Amino acid sequence: MEAKDLNQITAFFELLKPGKIVILVIGLIILVKLVKLLQDWSEELGSKFPSKRLFILQITTILSFSFYIFGGVGLFMSTIQPGKEIMVAVGGSLAVAIGFALKDVIGSLFAGIILLFDRPFHVGDRVQFADVYGEIKSIGLRAVRLNTLDDNLVTIPNSKFITDVVSSGNAGALDMMVVVTFHTSIDEDIEKVKALIHEVMVTSRFVYLEKPVAIVVEEVEFALSPALKFLVKSYVLDVRYEKALQTDIVTRVSEVFKKENILRPGRTIS
Repeated sequence: MEAKDLNQITAFFELLKPGKIVILVIGLIILVKLVKLLQDWSEELGSKFPSKRLFILQITTILSFSFYIFGGVGLFMSTIQPGKEIMVAVGGSLAVAIGFALKDVIGSLFAGIILLFDRPFHVGDRVQFADVYGEIKSIGLRAVRLNTLDDNLVTIPNSKFITDVVSSGNAGALDMMVVVTFHTSIDEDIEKVKALIHEVMVTSRFVYLEKPVAIVVEEVEFALSPALKFLVKSYVLDVRYEKALQTDIVTRVSEVFKKENILRPGRTIS
């Protein structure tokens, strides 16, 4: 074995001294804890300033990525302190080995960076991905965490969002359109029904009145008979109140329909 090769091997094992490895591991643990504290702090700050909640979460995502990438590289360079020769000699073969072993993880990492800059959705958005619908809780180095409306936390690899279709309901905004559908008998007075629904909509405490309330009417077949379909479109103040708005509207419109004797499809007044 040549002296040069022997020196490189010796230098390589110098890098793996237990003391350096311990310091690196402790540093990484501290880095993860700091990112977790940042995320907790941003959640608390968002609750104090609801109108800026999504903006705060988006900034936190960018800072978390920066801490992981630059902090991780900085820790490695400062604790292990690899020389130039070692970097050249070991870097190529190590990169190939890690590439094969962590192919999917590395793919998700680069996909996460693409998501960060391309921004098809933001933290706090309500998105539909395949058959999963919910709020984006975090965009991590490896995966996106999505909280469904029945409070299940779903983890989806970043790479999935690069190749598959995903739709965002609010695209970074705090408000979002909510659509509620009602059906009535084909013989009902359309203008009267529209007025009743509109009154309920504009008096809901969850509706965002800075944007328009729209009611679209169609003639459809419902319960094997012709019917009128009222498609009610309005914006909720905060995406967190999506289901609260829907419940409020359905409950109050149903009460108004009963009070005004508005017939539903297939029903008659007894």
